[in-house]
Amino acid sequence: QVCAQLCRRPCYCPWVPPRCPRGSPLVLDGCGCCKICARRLGEPCDFLHVCDQSQGLVCDYSSASAGTGATCNFEDDEEGCEVNGRVYRDGEIFQPSCKIQCQCLDGGFNCIPLCQEDVRLPTPDCPYPRRVEIPGKCCPEWICQAQDQHLLRDARPVSLLLRFPCQEWGTEWSACSATCGVGFATRVSNQNRYCRLETQRRLCMVRPCPALPAAFPA
Repeated sequence: QVCAQLCRRPCYCPWVPPRCPRGSPLVLDGCGCCKICARRLGEPCDFLHVCDQSQGLVCDYSSASAGTGATCNFEDDEEGCEVNGRVYRDGEIFQPSCKIQCQCLDGGFNCIPLCQEDVRLPTPDCPYPRRVEIPGKCCPEWICQAQDQHLLRDARPVSLLLRFPCQEWGTEWSACSATCGVGFATRVSNQNRYCRLETQRRLCMVRPCPALPAAFPA
């Protein structure tokens, strides 16, 4: 009934389609007749003036009863995730802190570290490596600090700690560095021919990346 009242047949559209603002694509109106500029987030909408569905927007009539009219809003998605009181849409990438980056996926979220998780063994020029927070920098950094005398007396040579055969040890593989496509995961392990702690990497893929739209000639 709404379509019959608002839509005229045949369609009468302007010869020249409108010029849309940046980020607003040309779409067919609610009658499927003329091309119009899709309404963006927070803009008013109705049956004819549709929202940008490519951004997941729908015309939200929940505020229309208050006299403010319908506006374009994100469609309610039960597969969103809530972190620290904020709701993220499925597929949205966010950073709870400068040290990690997360993505909302299927009601949960996956995170990858943005700081290197390497291990530094004692060396003659750096007998006591220590990781410290640097003011103004997000990721901690390694510094070399002289050990106390009592620590030196009780310390055992590194060669004694790395006997052969040694007991295998390793951390869990980290999350994939890429949220789509090929990335890499890291871990710290001594499973090598020298039985030494080292950072190891391997290729990984969470999911394939969406196909890019075909390029049109200028």
